[in-house]
Amino acid sequence: MSVSWTTADPPKAARAGRPIASSSAWPAVLLRHTIGIAGLAVLLVLWWGGTELIAAPGSFLRHFAPLEAFTTLGRLATHSDLPIHVLVSVRRVLVGLGLALVIGVPIGLAVGSSALLNSATSPTFQFLRMISPLSWMPLAVMALGIGDQPIYFLLAFAAVWPILLSTAEGVRQLQPSWLRLSASLSATRWETLRRVVFPGVLAHVLTGLRLAIGVVWIVLVPCEMLGVSAGLGYFILDTRDRLAYSELTAMVLVIGLLGFLLDAAARGLNRLVTHRH
Repeated sequence: MSVSWTTADPPKAARAGRPIASSSAWPAVLLRHTIGIAGLAVLLVLWWGGTELIAAPGSFLRHFAPLEAFTTLGRLATHSDLPIHVLVSVRRVLVGLGLALVIGVPIGLAVGSSALLNSATSPTFQFLRMISPLSWMPLAVMALGIGDQPIYFLLAFAAVWPILLSTAEGVRQLQPSWLRLSASLSATRWETLRRVVFPGVLAHVLTGLRLAIGVVWIVLVPCEMLGVSAGLGYFILDTRDRLAYSELTAMVLVIGLLGFLLDAAARGLNRLVTHRH
């Protein structure tokens, strides 16, 4: 006697090899976003209370009230050169991160694949990464002059360490069976690097990139006070000199918003790569 198993046809998404989104996940996502918005609302209320309710009439703190800051931000976004300063700063960040990737990823691959090289370079790397990038500012200006070059150097110096160390750690966590399989198939070193090593460490590289974005965004503003004539740091310095306190507060909001968007982009890219792999 033969027994046959009959099953219903799987959904189209399952046949295509894609995970089926559960409808029960949407309330959790909505709740998470709602809680996040509520946290921002609490922060806004605390800001408003500290500058409008607690501060005495005529107090200096009232210059930094949220209503005046948001009104000024809308005016700056439409009737000033703020978009130019934003684009200049974002360009500097992208160049600094690009240099850090070009330098950090190859060195991280080499350090992670060689225990001898790791032992030889680890003390030097740990020493250098503990030096604040801002402490290099006078030397960078004297060596590279005033302009974008010292800013690129400082941003790249700040970003290279999380990328380098994350890449090296990703190489050390590779499955040895992958490398043995590659060797058994007579793959060349370049083929092993391109098809085994780099895909295996890509998530670690993106994690290091996200950490680097946070460090670079913090270092950017003081770096842009090195005698340049554009950028968010320059604009903040200009508002301070003009005693334009509402514009200064608006610029703080812009810096926070842009940093949040850059980090969100890095998180989204990391999720996309992790899902594909």
